Amino acid sequence: MPRQIDLIRASKLPSNMMQFAAKGALSVPPDENLEILVYLAKHNKIFGDLARMTLAGWDEKASLAAASNPKTAREVLDYLIAPENLRPKLLPALLENPSVDDGELAKFAISASPEAIAAMLRSPRVRASAGVLECLRANPYLKTTEASAIAELLRGGASGPEVPIVVGVPQVDEAVDAKAGEPGQEPSQEAAPEAIDEEGEVPEEAISAYLAEHSTEIAGEQDKPFQPIGGIVELLGSDYFPVSENKDMETADDSEKEAAQSATATSAAAAQAKLAAAQPKPGQRDNTMQKINRLDVKGRIQLAMKGNKEERSILIRDGTKVVALAVLEAPKISDGEVEKFALQKNVLEAVLRQIPLKRRFMKNYIVVRNLVSNPRTPLDLGLGLMKHLLAKDLKNISANKEISETVRNLALKMYKQKMDALNKK
Repeated sequence: MPRQIDLIRASKLPSNMMQFAAKGALSVPPDENLEILVYLAKHNKIFGDLARMTLAGWDEKASLAAASNPKTAREVLDYLIAPENLRPKLLPALLENPSVDDGELAKFAISASPEAIAAMLRSPRVRASAGVLECLRANPYLKTTEASAIAELLRGGASGPEVPIVVGVPQVDEAVDAKAGEPGQEPSQEAAPEAIDEEGEVPEEAISAYLAEHSTEIAGEQDKPFQPIGGIVELLGSDYFPVSENKDMETADDSEKEAAQSATATSAAAAQAKLAAAQPKPGQRDNTMQKINRLDVKGRIQLAMKGNKEERSILIRDGTKVVALAVLEAPKISDGEVEKFALQKNVLEAVLRQIPLKRRFMKNYIVVRNLVSNPRTPLDLGLGLMKHLLAKDLKNISANKEISETVRNLALKMYKQKMDALNKK
């Protein structure tokens, strides 16, 4: 008798049974259920979103058993370790599972989160694999101590000396106010921090520490110019272009106007180049954009951490990751700014992933809600944060057509659960 997974692959299962399959409700062994869900999530356009939602909430013990078992289907293991699907508690088991290919570990290492990096450096298998360590070495989230650990391991192999690994990033669900999950009640906020003094000095030690921590990445990107995500025209608006009284600049001005009107990728790039070349009049100070365009990567990092609100609002969209992330390290940054950043579609994915790693930001309910509401937020991050939302926000998200259908369906499911619980009281 053929297995259900074989019938699904051959498209021989009726639609009502396919729906049951996407909900993980077929009467089959747990390992086959997971294999079916992963197959639907990756290959079925109709039931794929439902299968992904089911997998996101799949029983943790069953998931851990599959992640640990070398006999688990390769496609299931590849799905579980993909960054967009990974559940952090499964990572140690997946790292030691011999059926997880080294190539998958190497791909994962390149973009692993800070917590995942720490877990990988505790893994005997990773510590013994030069190929995976080399990929981990290129990860932009790597701390100085972790880079030293990798260097020691590459020199001495798996038996190399233990180097302290910093693991101090709080989990999101530990930092969010627990009351945010109660329906019909606005989450309590901790006492608001004192007003931020925009004129205050930022300690040079903080900047030096950030520069040292990201020295390798900075060295590789040092001469990269400012290129905002979405393009310069979208950043500034079609009316924002410097006007020079120098007659030699008239042609350039005309080109800038055309670029603003057309807003195409080519014209935006041309506008960026002309804006960078524009010189202020004698005795006149640079505007913010001119100032930023004259800075190299290291200069933009310092401005991101020491600058004002306007400068941070521009640099958060810097296409150079190490600059954009420096904005979130600025001591002067306010909760209101982070609330806006969490909702922006024109920032790097790395920025949206970094926000939840800051305990202070995650105590702000609006930040959490905005991240889930942002279509650009990675699916795994949005699904993980959703459990902290109020019923009314879950309802709004379930009707937001810009967001992934997987997120909308789960939001609706959680909204109904909260309302049912409220009605039973």
